[in-house]
Amino acid sequence: MNQGFDYIIIGGGSAGCVLAAHLSENSSARVCLLEAGKRDTNPLIHMPIGFAKMTTGPLTWGLMTTPQKHANNRQIPYVQAKVLGGGSSINAEVYTRGHPSDYDRWVEEGAEGWGFRDIQKYLLRSEGNTMLAGPWHGTDGPLGVSNLSTPSPVSRAFVQSCQEMGIPYNPDFNGPVQEGAGIYQMTIRNNRRCSTAQGYLRPALKRSNLHVVTGAQVLRIVFSGSRATGVEYAVRGDRHIVQADQEVIVTSGAIGTPKLLMLSGIGPGEHLRQHNIRVVRDLPGVGQNLQDHFGIDIVAELKRHDSFNKYNQMHWMFWAGLQYAMFNSGPVTSNVVEAGAFWYADRNAPCPDLQFHFLAGAGAEAGVSSVSKGTSGITLNSYTLRPKSRGTVKLQSSDPADAPVVDPNFLADPDDLRISCEGVKISLDIFRQHSLSKYIQKINFFDANTETPETFQAYARQHGRTSYHPTCTCKMGRDTMSVVDPELRIHGLDGIRICDSSVMPSLIGSNTNAPTVMIAERAADLIRGNA
Repeated sequence: MNQGFDYIIIGGGSAGCVLAAHLSENSSARVCLLEAGKRDTNPLIHMPIGFAKMTTGPLTWGLMTTPQKHANNRQIPYVQAKVLGGGSSINAEVYTRGHPSDYDRWVEEGAEGWGFRDIQKYLLRSEGNTMLAGPWHGTDGPLGVSNLSTPSPVSRAFVQSCQEMGIPYNPDFNGPVQEGAGIYQMTIRNNRRCSTAQGYLRPALKRSNLHVVTGAQVLRIVFSGSRATGVEYAVRGDRHIVQADQEVIVTSGAIGTPKLLMLSGIGPGEHLRQHNIRVVRDLPGVGQNLQDHFGIDIVAELKRHDSFNKYNQMHWMFWAGLQYAMFNSGPVTSNVVEAGAFWYADRNAPCPDLQFHFLAGAGAEAGVSSVSKGTSGITLNSYTLRPKSRGTVKLQSSDPADAPVVDPNFLADPDDLRISCEGVKISLDIFRQHSLSKYIQKINFFDANTETPETFQAYARQHGRTSYHPTCTCKMGRDTMSVVDPELRIHGLDGIRICDSSVMPSLIGSNTNAPTVMIAERAADLIRGNA
């Protein structure tokens, strides 16, 4: 089959769904969206609490990191979504956008036009906030953002404990002040997850000029000289080539995008030749500069069943499901990761350098420690917001079916370890304040071990993991290691752009879904010539 489109979008994730919706607004533009995963029909996707059940399994690629040499040589599960909506279909739904200085730093790093004042309108354009409004918030955007109707008692106790420790209450992490503790706003609308597949793509599916193919494993981008002219993909073993008359737009994420570029001959020339791949464009930065948040969990066992762990028991689970089905309320409407904080390891830092996520449960995610059977727990996760460690994404072989070699290189920089340890210490302090401590029976590991700098370092190396925020592997800029220019066009090639979290010049100091949606919003304007 040799079919032609104006735009071919590779990857139906957070960014791809946004672009497919916007580019198909022009009824004369023929748009094709290719997604390797299935449609987002799994009921767990749409229940806010379902996130905890999707950090492994069929909706992910099942990736593992290389042994992390600064983290006890552990291989860490590296969750990447394989479903329509991408990360926005399986993430924890926390809505944060980073600090304005994060975007202003991008400009210094060579991404002119991406400063906070330039991109703020795109954040607002995407946002459909049901509670907050004004110059910092949009109320009519496709991405539903709301408050939890009834945060768990332990989540409220976390926010009170933070205040007892001197961290002020903050009702809006996306306003003029980021620091403080509070209940997160979520990408939830009417007590259902609002992924970009739901918020953006679903209303656009009725357009005759939009063609969505799921189960499509893209094999390579087709080039004629230095111009991208099409895409070769396979569905259930059958190969197809589709032609792109205007542009190929790669939105496969910070792991999938560099992998596909390298398979297509774009990347570090030496690495491609090792795998007998013909070099279309020698770009040394493809797959380099991987940045991610290294999250460290502390788990406490509770005196009573005051967290979501009690719903692991069959009768409680049945009751919660019934309540959601009949009244659209109850524990199923929670994302578990209800509360959080932005605070300082270094009080002289110009903005918070730590972020905390409080989970009203224990063992919610794959590979994270839990509490003993029959008891309930809570989890507090912290991470260094702007890590200095840099990792890589490389090819295992020239076979598209082989997983890429992912090395986040966590804790390679001593500053990352130092700030991480401060995060663990502050987490313990929060657990020991009056409001939370009255719920806690014991804090795992720390109640039985002397707390020394060495203990904290050992704990960080053994218990840290990905926070699911890989970015920067095809960074925007003008230097020799950059892959795209500020218009998101790949250096030295025509008819191809990258529009996903891989183009960030450096990691944003927050969760990364909202910034990724913003990148796609701005990309839509750049592609349509509305810049």
